[in-house]
Amino acid sequence: MKVVDINCDLGESYGQAVVGQDDVLMPMLSSANIACGFHGGDPATIHRTVRLAQSHGVSIGAHPSYPDLAGFGRRHMDLTPQEVYDCMLYQMGALSGFVRAAGESLHHVKPHGALYNAACRNVELAEAIVNAIFYFDKYLILYGPPGSAMEAAAHQTGIRFFREVFADRTYQADGSLTPRSQSGSMINDSSEAIRQVDDILLRGYAVSVDGRQVPMRGDTICIHGDGPHAVELLSSLHRHLNDIGFEITSLYAS
Repeated sequence: MKVVDINCDLGESYGQAVVGQDDVLMPMLSSANIACGFHGGDPATIHRTVRLAQSHGVSIGAHPSYPDLAGFGRRHMDLTPQEVYDCMLYQMGALSGFVRAAGESLHHVKPHGALYNAACRNVELAEAIVNAIFYFDKYLILYGPPGSAMEAAAHQTGIRFFREVFADRTYQADGSLTPRSQSGSMINDSSEAIRQVDDILLRGYAVSVDGRQVPMRGDTICIHGDGPHAVELLSSLHRHLNDIGFEITSLYAS
């Protein structure tokens, strides 16, 4: 049986308990990355999103960010590795409190936005993230880009790593995501998203924006929950993966 995880960034609103499209998206996921308060999410939102994931049997992950609520965690911050380590521990601890109170266990960690992008290339930041996970709970899984500094740090430290690929973002020739500031960075058409996922899962490459085949393998597929086409993309992808024989689950060995 072929298996793959589908993850989504959720609980990212702030100052309210009702969370956008989360109610519709959650039943189609196998894992959810829940904002921990630094770019989105407040106590009521975190509580509600954890309970929503629990009600659908979805694995719960922490989605820590730079401390950048005003910029939604998408602005670079010049933090030291120690500061990143501390921010990671703080946010994982906050979410873990709600998860434990619900009788569940934290499953994974996926950094958000600018922190995620910086740690793809910056070895010291990647090591700070991995060390924070290791000392918090060495059995957690790190979600990150294949071939990144985060993957190398995870393997070196002994942290399990899920190679994350994107259904709704385009790629550059070097395997990096197309910056959101550039046109064509997002995939809004379901057929294009499915084509990209098929290329990665079945053929081992992604096609870059300039038409090159970039070698790539994935364990988990991300769709952004705040996108206007998220529900349509996720429902189409979920149905397609089932049709071609994939079991959608977060519970397998990387």
